[in-house]
Amino acid sequence: MVDKIVENRFGSELVEDCFNELYPTKNAGLYVFELKYSGRFSSYNGNVKYGKKVFGAKRVTFSLSKAWIGIDYDIQKGIIQHLMQKVFKTKINTISQDLYENFVKNVHIAVPKNNVDEDLKRCYDRVNEKYFLGLVEMPNLVWGKKSFRKLGSYEYGTDKITISKVFEGVTGKDVDLIDFVMFHEMLHKVHKFKTINGRSLHHSKKFKEAEAHFESEEDVEKRLTKFLRLKKIKNAFGF
Repeated sequence: MVDKIVENRFGSELVEDCFNELYPTKNAGLYVFELKYSGRFSSYNGNVKYGKKVFGAKRVTFSLSKAWIGIDYDIQKGIIQHLMQKVFKTKINTISQDLYENFVKNVHIAVPKNNVDEDLKRCYDRVNEKYFLGLVEMPNLVWGKKSFRKLGSYEYGTDKITISKVFEGVTGKDVDLIDFVMFHEMLHKVHKFKTINGRSLHHSKKFKEAEAHFESEEDVEKRLTKFLRLKKIKNAFGF
């Protein structure tokens, strides 16, 4: 019954509603709007694609995680409007976007914490005690791919910190390096993000000021660069 209601109510009608609210003087007929729900996204994520013309109208396809199915209409309007403004390059605030932002910031409360790697937990506990007085609630903690570029990430929808496998097995002084990456992702969990003129800001002034509190930050960043360079060389030769 729920799926049927979602299918009837949350389709191109939702997208057109978003468009008309953002751009009341523009002609929605110039576009073919599509809304799809996909299992390939992490919880509460999505994207938008601005495609080829269909009978003279531009196709704009919004793809959202299946986790959005059944979520309140106005909250879904918020993520659609957020994505829509990336396409049309505008900066407009709406109530729906505020609702979406508040939803994403608080959804972690209901997310199960049943995917916690023990090695990463030890790292998390170290950083939590030293920099956050042990007050930051444990998220899901997992290893990602062996990436030299994306060293870590925090997902609001799944309350999950992912750390690159390039740090797997680090010991001795090098634990400072994984602790630094963990600290950065924990700051995302603590500070969340804020929306300014329709754009999400994840590295605010407060975030950057807090990041500078990491002990010997400049030295650790230099050592991290050297560590990754050596890892790349070893990886190239299969070590």
